[in-house]
Amino acid sequence: MITGVRIERDSLGSLAVPHSALWGIHTERAILNFPISGIPLGTHRHLVRALAFVKKAAALTNTGLGLLPADIGNAIASACDTVAAGDVDHAFPVDVIQGGAGTSTNMNANEVIANLALEALGHPRGSYDIVDPIGHVNKCQSTNDVYPTAVRLALVFALEDLLERLALLSAAFAERGEAFASIPKVGRTQLQDAVPMTLGQEFTAFSVTLEEDQRRLREAAALLLECSLGATAIGTGITADPRYVAGIIDQLSDVSGVQLVRAHDFIEATWDTGAFMTFSGALKRTAIKLSKICSDLRLLSSGPQTGLGEILLPPRQAGSSIMPGKVNPVIPEVVNQIAFLVAGADLTVTMAADNGQLQLNAFEPVIAHTLLQSLNWLTNGTEVLRDLCVEGIEANEALLRSRARASTAQATALLPLVGYAVAAELSHRALASGQSILDLAVDEGLLLPEQVPGY
Repeated sequence: MITGVRIERDSLGSLAVPHSALWGIHTERAILNFPISGIPLGTHRHLVRALAFVKKAAALTNTGLGLLPADIGNAIASACDTVAAGDVDHAFPVDVIQGGAGTSTNMNANEVIANLALEALGHPRGSYDIVDPIGHVNKCQSTNDVYPTAVRLALVFALEDLLERLALLSAAFAERGEAFASIPKVGRTQLQDAVPMTLGQEFTAFSVTLEEDQRRLREAAALLLECSLGATAIGTGITADPRYVAGIIDQLSDVSGVQLVRAHDFIEATWDTGAFMTFSGALKRTAIKLSKICSDLRLLSSGPQTGLGEILLPPRQAGSSIMPGKVNPVIPEVVNQIAFLVAGADLTVTMAADNGQLQLNAFEPVIAHTLLQSLNWLTNGTEVLRDLCVEGIEANEALLRSRARASTAQATALLPLVGYAVAAELSHRALASGQSILDLAVDEGLLLPEQVPGY
């Protein structure tokens, strides 16, 4: 008789699982054990997809070697396609922060795939004597090679989203750079007037630095392509057929569309998290650069009457419940906060990498979550910054031109014509009198008007 639950059993005993659940007892125990963040595994779409690819590659390899019956292997592979498509993300309720080095995540995937395969074969969920989550879906595998491999794939997938948005943001800054190319302004060092430049040069530099970071992120991601699938528990390949070990990474490359390579030493690769640290550092670098740019945008737009006021950001919402007419730079501010989170996440990855002992790092779940969250937030923030801010930035051209002409920063441009000592004297006198340094130079016959840059 169908009730609201079904009873499943494992080595620890029995437990009730919701009758409609695609998961099983191992997942149910994890739900009870880890009510930590409230963020379910299914939130990380790329990780669920990557897990499905790993399981499909294993099923195809095992079936091809005769290690799985063809009907079961094919049903598992088909179930993996369903998972990869995102149709059952709700069936991955395990908290992203969990003990056990990712075992709960691996078992969640095993159970969901087994139950989908059972239904495809015409059997009720939980009929594990026919399709077993461990004996069939997890055959020749361990959490210790499945989970880090899936995390690496997930990061590669998620990075593509970020790179696409960064390219668009870089193009938006480049377009503004072209639009502002003829607008002079004063460049600053240490918040003091320095030398003349153009607003276009300032915005073009923003574009260039983001192009550079796209290259650095790709370089860091290349390290993620080396994986240990086939290593099983600690890198010895125990319980895996040698033929499976020899072919599984090529199979996963075919299934995922990502060209992976086998780790040189499986023992080392099972505990090593260096690639995650390098990737996290590259993410932090990008985040901090974005934050620096956003801080510059906030400063350049400050005022609008008593600050720098050199650029105008698109107004997005009322800035105060008490100050009428106030508009705040809310889009750059939110990107600043994303950068703070990414910087903190990098420290989390560092601590997790440091505290893995002996042949396995038990803390890869927090590494995976913080990196995937950082990628997601950075991707969203980059899109918002481009769409709701950068593309609509305008120049306060009249103010910029008047300041550029009046600034003593013009003294540097006069160096080749009058020398350092004379230029410094003119600068001091211009500050004292309020007169333009260029006008002083012409009035005193030091230069002809046609000799003065921009006169």
